[in-house]
Amino acid sequence: MSDASAPVVDITVPHSARVWNYWLGGKDHYPVDREFGDRLYELLPEIVQLARQARAFLGRAVTYLAGEVGIRQFLDIGTGLPTADNTHEVAQRIAPDSRIVYVDHDPLVLAHARALLVGTPEGATNYVDADVREPKKILQAARETLDFTRPIGLIMLGIMGNVADLDEAYAIVRELRESLPSGSYLVFKDGTYAIMGEDRADAIHHLHEHESFPYHMRTPEQVARFLDGFELVEPGLVSTPLWRPDPSAEPPLAIDDLCGIGRKP
Repeated sequence: MSDASAPVVDITVPHSARVWNYWLGGKDHYPVDREFGDRLYELLPEIVQLARQARAFLGRAVTYLAGEVGIRQFLDIGTGLPTADNTHEVAQRIAPDSRIVYVDHDPLVLAHARALLVGTPEGATNYVDADVREPKKILQAARETLDFTRPIGLIMLGIMGNVADLDEAYAIVRELRESLPSGSYLVFKDGTYAIMGEDRADAIHHLHEHESFPYHMRTPEQVARFLDGFELVEPGLVSTPLWRPDPSAEPPLAIDDLCGIGRKP
């Protein structure tokens, strides 16, 4: 991929991948991202915990799928900027022949594609520059790396909140689900406002809309519908820290983030 064809990074508006990188303690962000991140932190001080718990859930989920289930292929949509323990690192640590396709459309993530593409010689890692609203494009590109006759782990963490229209969001996940073979899994997470309440949620939505940085939190019932057509793995749909936590750690507390893993029959 030539530098001439690479999209230009817009540093005048915040972007989700860069803001989350800021909350995770990374270095790939700009003043506009830090300013937005700090303003949202004032409204939602637990946002840093939300970001870090989401990353920890990713590690546990991939460990479960690669280790206990034996999944060897992963399609990670909305991967964000690389940090420690990316999907390919966790999966290939367990099974070096694992094959991973990352999907994102942020220009800065694209600039870091080479970091994401470093995997084991036995396996494969690839990167698709696409928006989650382009499921056909994603699936077509993913087929160049993944075998869609064998089970796949589809990872969608916090990405569907960027799709404002709920019916469109459900349709995207449904199209992706229908393309997966039997025995595949969906790893899903999205934000909710069950704990914070509607007033604080409205203020957060207003901030996102004002900054042209859309993110729509859903009700628990709305989040649950994304996993329709899948058989939920224990413990079902729960707050992110409560999904199979490390038994040696302190007992986790629920936060406004719901996650679950479902198997396609």
